[in-house]
Amino acid sequence: MGLIQYIKKKIEKSKAKRVFKKYGYAVKEFDVAGFGIVKFAQWQNPLEQEKQVTASQVNFFKKFIKPGDFAIDIGAHTGDTTIPMGLAAGSNGLVFALDPNPYIFEILTANINLNKNQVNIHALNAAATKEDGTFFYASSEASFNNGGISTEQKNEHGKFVMQQKVKGINLLQYINNHVEFKEKKLSFIKIDTEGHDVIVIQSIFDLLKSKRPVLVFECFEKLSEQDRFDVFKALTTIQYRLHYFSGFEENATIIELNTKEDMLKWKHFDVLAKPL
Repeated sequence: MGLIQYIKKKIEKSKAKRVFKKYGYAVKEFDVAGFGIVKFAQWQNPLEQEKQVTASQVNFFKKFIKPGDFAIDIGAHTGDTTIPMGLAAGSNGLVFALDPNPYIFEILTANINLNKNQVNIHALNAAATKEDGTFFYASSEASFNNGGISTEQKNEHGKFVMQQKVKGINLLQYINNHVEFKEKKLSFIKIDTEGHDVIVIQSIFDLLKSKRPVLVFECFEKLSEQDRFDVFKALTTIQYRLHYFSGFEENATIIELNTKEDMLKWKHFDVLAKPL
């Protein structure tokens, strides 16, 4: 990247943090072994990282999601994990993707439509919450690239608050009310909610106990020692075994977390929780 281009991108990113603008997408194509051409809508927000879809990613999810299975992507963003999950589940399977951000949800929907011949994905513009309701969505960036929900207009997610509220659903109730979800085996749940994964786990705890899916979530860098200990205890109490893993790749490093203190070994990492 040349100096002029670097300066230009830096200015664009700075502006995206301060000035709201709606961004479109550019379609990228990836040749994924076993699936052929997979298309991906890259959100053109300057703050968004480049995304890709690879056979290695799909093979990671295939370890836990079998053809015909049901999987859930909570905090799906634009679909960079949703699409590989959908490819693993196949057209006879089902992935339920949730994201409360309406600007990101447009791109997620585009990605689903671009690949509808290979995946069966049901998307909902909502967050996973303990109770059904509407919530404020706030972000530290005017572009709403990152953010989260709250019952209060002023909250820790940032000073930029959407004018419209966003939807929250109790996931277990929603699944029980939809036959297409109930009739399939729930094998996998992924959570990525910008540091609030533990709160989401609390909201879906009954679902984990009853359906016993593999669970992936993020141990956020700002998560307190006590919260790390609490989530370890909560999941091990219902007979889950926790692991560190190095990312959504086929040959990811996986290290078992044997004690609650192991949750302190890394500042920010992903957790793979498997039912016994």
